[in-house]
Amino acid sequence: MTDQLKEEIRQACEVLKNGGVILYPTDTIWGLGCDATNKEAVKRIYDIKQRADHKSMLVLLDDAGKIASYADVPDIALQLIEVCDKPTTIIYPNAHHLAENLIAEDRTIGIRITTEEFSKSLLYRFRKPVVSTSANISGQPSPQCFAEISEEIKNAVDHIVGFRQSEKKACAPSGIIKLGINGEVQIIRK
Repeated sequence: MTDQLKEEIRQACEVLKNGGVILYPTDTIWGLGCDATNKEAVKRIYDIKQRADHKSMLVLLDDAGKIASYADVPDIALQLIEVCDKPTTIIYPNAHHLAENLIAEDRTIGIRITTEEFSKSLLYRFRKPVVSTSANISGQPSPQCFAEISEEIKNAVDHIVGFRQSEKKACAPSGIIKLGINGEVQIIRK
């Protein structure tokens, strides 16, 4: 890991610890992030996105072994994580130990295990889940790269990660699979 990357992770962790919102690269598209256990920080993201707070957002973790700390994990979940060949968000039942305004009305939460260098290292150091939602105003298209993120979003966050900003390749959002408590599987987005 380069010194620049270490410093970016340190700065982002400080902002997250203080309840701030970051703009950061993930394994899919650039995201708005905050401490997923901090209700006020989660509310700020809803406000920045101009999004109703009954629409839940997902969280990132760096290790599948941590999922059970935040939701029930049906047996099929770990098998799905192993066989997915692209970033996939899995919606788990009975979410807990997260900000209440982050959890969906049916008590579910979307969790994705990231393998991307920056977000994985950030999560490892921060030691809590981080919200990951597209860096756009609700209803507008998701930016495919950093250059497409609006000035309104950039001006609303507390820290913009200075890593991977020059990349121009188009990225796509993750696939989404919803799991029921009894192992039911529903594909939401491929």
